[in-house]
Amino acid sequence: MVNIDLIRAPLFVPANRPERFAKAAASGADAVILDLEDAVADNAKETARATLASDFTDVPVIVRINGHGTVWHERDVAAAAKLHLAAVMVPKAEDPAVLSSIWQALGGLPLIALIETARGVAAARSIAAAVRLAFGSVDYCADLDCAHLREVLLPVRSELVLASRLVGIAAPIDGVTLQLDDAGIAHDDACHARDLGLTGKLCIHPKQIAGVVRAFLPSPAEVDWAQRVLASGDGVALIDRIMVDEPVRIRARALLAQFE
Repeated sequence: MVNIDLIRAPLFVPANRPERFAKAAASGADAVILDLEDAVADNAKETARATLASDFTDVPVIVRINGHGTVWHERDVAAAAKLHLAAVMVPKAEDPAVLSSIWQALGGLPLIALIETARGVAAARSIAAAVRLAFGSVDYCADLDCAHLREVLLPVRSELVLASRLVGIAAPIDGVTLQLDDAGIAHDDACHARDLGLTGKLCIHPKQIAGVVRAFLPSPAEVDWAQRVLASGDGVALIDRIMVDEPVRIRARALLAQFE
């Protein structure tokens, strides 16, 4: 079984573009998300559902279904249940009871809950009790009519990290970077997300993947620092003129675990 907690750089692909599936799987992404929702026009939903597949790669495959309450939702769930998937991504997640019913209909397949609305953020701690979280930052801004800026979204990202930590699940996956003309922007956004405690980022173009993956790996300088911290023994020590004690060593162990 695939451990979806380890997914760092999943790539969205419109589910009605099957000619792109294998290319996405070969892009370096550590998961492929076949999207039945936002990337597919209403008049192409049926075609997209009919072209769903999971046998084109050994990379984990996730399907983003249409949200609960839409006319496509139940048929999406039924189609996803027939495939060998790593997880199903549920948009506009707001109600743990709805997620439970989807989980049961999918036979216990793992879910990733996209938090994309004010109601979703308000319920995040309850939702995190059962499923991994991801941040749909663009939809969230549309819901609140606010700017898609780091300082505006900081409280939400922090809340999702906290919600996940309180129930002991993997930290959330961050939302997408819309700019495609400069892959460095996605890398910078991913570094910001990592600094806040998130552990992955949704990608919408193959050229974003390498930078996102790199952002969630410790740098050589961080690895060197962590090794020196753990070599300092027990008790209080000084590393680079900074005090080191057990909480610092816990962070160093976590960095080396990510590296390994």
